[in-house]
Amino acid sequence: MPKWKLVIEYQGTRYRGWQEQANARTVQGELRKAAETLLGERPEIVGAGRTDAGVHALKQVAYLRAHDSLPAAKLRRELNDVLPADINILDVAEAPPRFHARHDAVERFYLYQVSTQRRAFAKPFVWWVKDSLAVETMKAAASLLPGRHDFSAFCDKGGTDVSTLVEVSHSELARHGDLILFRIGASHFLWKMVRRIVGVLVEIGRGNLSLNDLGEFMADSTAQVAEWTAPPSGLFLEAVLYEGDKAPGELLPAFFFRH
Repeated sequence: MPKWKLVIEYQGTRYRGWQEQANARTVQGELRKAAETLLGERPEIVGAGRTDAGVHALKQVAYLRAHDSLPAAKLRRELNDVLPADINILDVAEAPPRFHARHDAVERFYLYQVSTQRRAFAKPFVWWVKDSLAVETMKAAASLLPGRHDFSAFCDKGGTDVSTLVEVSHSELARHGDLILFRIGASHFLWKMVRRIVGVLVEIGRGNLSLNDLGEFMADSTAQVAEWTAPPSGLFLEAVLYEGDKAPGELLPAFFFRH
């Protein structure tokens, strides 16, 4: 059966996340409906990872497998013709039979956008924080994240992860105009982990938590940080890397904030 690797961008605002659900609108579900319309069969579609309700993707990766064979360019064009406007396939390439979007991924990167200024059109893509934030202190906090840590305090206990140990390869925070950008890279992430890290970083920026508090949260598996969960609106799955891929370059806002 032919298999294709898909690179997908989507605005997650209207969806209950990536993962297909019986009674909810999801990105995977919309992609499956579009593929069924085009191919006349129910294809196999597997994503590199699940994004939660309201979370966006700049470069989600999935594979699609079906009996029908189409040139990659034609498949991309015709899928985009029937997909909703807030889901767009950036690239389609023929994939080896053994390629697996999730298991073969070696690293994932997430980008979070905090806005320090109220914006009329940006609300679905940022977390607007009214308070003054100490960005340099937040940078120092972000620098503590790389390494192998137990992030059980930062995950939703309803998740299915067997181990809460995560090796963080990259953590970076920077100001870009009235945006504060946070990028984090790891081999995998726990459910709500990034949003809870951002929530704690913002509390540190507000002066309500300290750098020592962050260290204690990573050392204490019984700590509870759920009250500081950042909203999904500012979160983007930025990239999924496979063997030989390069990590994202300069830390910049999602493209529609660039000047």
